[in-house]
Amino acid sequence: MVCPYSVSRPGGVQGQVAGLARSLRAGGHEVTVLSPDDGHPIGEVPNPPGSGPGMPAPSVVVGRSTPLRANGSVAPVSISPLSAWRAHAYVGRHRFDVVHLHEPLAPVIGYGFLLRPETPLVGTFHRSGDSAWYRALRPVARWAGGRIAARVAVSEAAGETVRRAMGCSCDVLFNGVEVSRFATARPVPTDRPTVIFLGRHEDRKGLGVLLEAFAEVTDPAVLWVAGDGPLTAGLRERHPESERVRWLGVLDEEQLASRLAGAHVLCAPSLYGESFGMVLLEAMAAGSAVVASDIPGYRAAASGHASLVPPGDATALAGTLRQAVADAGTGTGTSAPASLAAAQGHAAEWSMDRLADRYVNIYERVLGRPGERVSFGT
Repeated sequence: MVCPYSVSRPGGVQGQVAGLARSLRAGGHEVTVLSPDDGHPIGEVPNPPGSGPGMPAPSVVVGRSTPLRANGSVAPVSISPLSAWRAHAYVGRHRFDVVHLHEPLAPVIGYGFLLRPETPLVGTFHRSGDSAWYRALRPVARWAGGRIAARVAVSEAAGETVRRAMGCSCDVLFNGVEVSRFATARPVPTDRPTVIFLGRHEDRKGLGVLLEAFAEVTDPAVLWVAGDGPLTAGLRERHPESERVRWLGVLDEEQLASRLAGAHVLCAPSLYGESFGMVLLEAMAAGSAVVASDIPGYRAAASGHASLVPPGDATALAGTLRQAVADAGTGTGTSAPASLAAAQGHAAEWSMDRLADRYVNIYERVLGRPGERVSFGT
């Protein structure tokens, strides 16, 4: 399994790679994760500590990352051709049945496999929406599409991006939720109605809109702000640490699950660029009500189990948060036990174990029947 993003930084793709690898290994499959990592030496890491999203053993560090702007965010990818060479050479020295590339067009680790697909390739595409990078790579993308034996998108929005960029079809699956990890997390105690934000502090995540809206939410509610990013310093200056706003910094996996379990409401105010609302499902699994922007990726993930507001509308967000906080205090609305239980049931439908089973079927499909020559990379 090849992750182009540094696993020393938390992120949606890194979390999916880690969770999927754990579920596949729990099902008896052998999985090795190749990725950039800024916290460990290059080479094999037999038992990596739980930094960032926490890669399951064994993992292989193939390079360091360089931050590149993409899709309104900053992607910690390796741009060194040596990283691609190390990844391809490592696979060449070992017996692997399948190479699973996440974001195959992201620089540059997967490029060696696209150039020389000596092992069947499965590619998962996470991003959605147009970008200068995808437009520039369109001729390469259409060529690369034919090198990948099975193409998978994590949502219909991501699937449409694949079809536009690569001119080919793909399977549409979903992002997986490690349901038991969130459902059994020990809640961080709070004696006040608590709203939590999780994400990178950048324009597209909408944290500035949330902070503006939360100023209109009356006491005794409190806002937990997790994560960091380029906007952190400016936002903290305008909204300093107080009894009402708590800045938590970057959380590890265990802390994130415990905070979600302790919070009454998750707020996901992203403005655009979200192919799938994974954080919404994680919050539902943890028993938190959800308020989110009404954008396609979030709408698809919520399926009626979240309160949706127009993206960027601080006034509408404030009103919805006030209602969500009031419901949390009285156990009504989306915070009613029955509503939370229904949302947890919905999240369970997106479980990582179910996703792992779907990928196993795809792996078997690209491998063909025993004794039959597999055609790939054409």
